Amino acid sequence: MPYLIGFFIALCIALTGVGAGTITVPVLMLFLGVPAPLAVALGLTFAAAVKLLLTPAQIARRTVSWPALRLMLLGGLPGILLGSLLLRRFVGSASLLHATLGVLLIATAVWQILFHFRPVRAQSAPRDRGFLLSCLMLPVGAEVGFSSAGAGALGSAALLAFTPLDPAQVIGTDIVFGAILSLFGALAHGLPQTLRAPLLLPMLLGGIPGAFTGMMLAARLPRRPLRLALWLMLLLLGSQLLHSGLATTRAARLAAHAIRTRSAAA
Repeated sequence: MPYLIGFFIALCIALTGVGAGTITVPVLMLFLGVPAPLAVALGLTFAAAVKLLLTPAQIARRTVSWPALRLMLLGGLPGILLGSLLLRRFVGSASLLHATLGVLLIATAVWQILFHFRPVRAQSAPRDRGFLLSCLMLPVGAEVGFSSAGAGALGSAALLAFTPLDPAQVIGTDIVFGAILSLFGALAHGLPQTLRAPLLLPMLLGGIPGAFTGMMLAARLPRRPLRLALWLMLLLLGSQLLHSGLATTRAARLAAHAIRTRSAAA
């Protein structure tokens, strides 16, 4: 199973530029029962490894906008530290953490689906408002540090909305941004301990062929329908995480109420 998860997620990254942390964490939590903090650390480490593998190709194709990348990192790197510190505050409450991660994933998916169906305006390129990228990437970095999701999805959306970069540059810049952000996030979550996790190696062994397969198919498959399918799947996974967190919280409250009732009767 970890091999297939690694292959599928790396394939999504290579085809669409997104999917690393966004899909990894809910899949690990829901299907393999991995605790949330470890799932986030694994998601960041896996995302860093796969995107670093894809980075040389983007640099060779000259699809990386270095000025935009610098502005994104200026806000994203401090955000990573904030998000990782916030996650540590939630570690003691697994159900609340599940519900919070579910809400974040649902919000990301809904926003991206709405963005996908936005009206297409005239052919004029958007005005260059790249100076806003640093401010926008601070909360994005915080979300990545907390849930490992958002670097590819929200980063590419910001580049499309606020810079005149063409789609190839948006994907290339966002992949490099996600690689650096994920690497710093993995370090913030304790990279040496994550490297010893048994799941990481099988995921990477599946991810390497997935990344190369995606690179070969990228020029032949349309990106927009693939991204929409990815967001719909994320919406489903986020809803399941939210339901799991709320159900666990409700069960804990009922158990506590039963204990108090028995104590009062005694």
